[in-house]
Amino acid sequence: MHMKTLKIARAPIAQLISLAGCVVLVASSIAAGAAEGVDPQALRKQALELIQVIPDKMPGGEKDTPALVKLGKELYFEKALSKNNSQACNSCHRVDEKRGGVDNEATSPGAFGKRGGRNSPTTLNSGFQFAQFWDGRAADLAAQAKGPVLNPVEMAMPDEGEVVKRLGGMKQYGGGFKAAFPGDANPVTYDNMARAIAAFERTLVTHDRFDDFLKGSDRALTTAEQLGLKEFLSLGCTTCHYGPVIGGQVYQKIGLVKPFPTDDKGRSEVSKDDDDQFKFKVPMLRNIAITQPYFHKGQVATLDEAVRKMAWHQLGKELTDEQVKSVVTFLKTLTDKSRAKS
Repeated sequence: MHMKTLKIARAPIAQLISLAGCVVLVASSIAAGAAEGVDPQALRKQALELIQVIPDKMPGGEKDTPALVKLGKELYFEKALSKNNSQACNSCHRVDEKRGGVDNEATSPGAFGKRGGRNSPTTLNSGFQFAQFWDGRAADLAAQAKGPVLNPVEMAMPDEGEVVKRLGGMKQYGGGFKAAFPGDANPVTYDNMARAIAAFERTLVTHDRFDDFLKGSDRALTTAEQLGLKEFLSLGCTTCHYGPVIGGQVYQKIGLVKPFPTDDKGRSEVSKDDDDQFKFKVPMLRNIAITQPYFHKGQVATLDEAVRKMAWHQLGKELTDEQVKSVVTFLKTLTDKSRAKS
């Protein structure tokens, strides 16, 4: 009877010990999370106040036909659009080989080797921006596509007529233009060339782990990456970097708080308004980790340096090395999953 009672007594004690162990583990986990200072649900809610998941299509993409996109892709890679047949759109805005829509040069060499005055922006997600080029001189992707072809430093074609003549003489494009513009009696035009390139560029939509986090997956970002997002938000970076591509929605003066050394007058060269001096379109941060170097002249080589300088010149904040590392850790989650290095 005594032994039987003893056996009965041991069972609940063992269960209590096991239960106590679980409580300790849970409490430790909660304490660790609190110590890290990150609540994924609260962080997501805060981020979604200014940053959105990238839509599946860019504005206007719902009207693009497969034939138009196909033609646009061919033209995007077509070196015959440059005077000496050496440069295509893809030469400066590389989307092949999982590239980030840039050539990773400070400024890009044109058809005859002369470099442009500004850094070549990425074409990935570019149609989500409110304007094109650093100074916003083009309203949309089609208007942007017309510029480099006739720019004497870039692709250096003499005029629109010469471009149309060259394309019209290339047999491989006869059927492509007709299929893309079935209602046009003479489909090979400069405007149609630009419309087709824009249609292809509207397919260059990327998706990253940060999107997955915004959609509700707590595990899409590590604790360190979530802490980096928290730092990014608390510093005030979303004052300028907001919207689906985390930028590209406003012009801002470079050196807003602390002067930034540059001789480029930016937006004022287009608007002729002195109030726009040194203002540039705020760059997109999606894929920022693979689109180096940074700023309007590509004058900053690394993402760490770019974060440090932007905090100082735009926010008046001097970041610690730990803060810089944390923000950069988050920014690396903005790389397209198909382009991210494993």
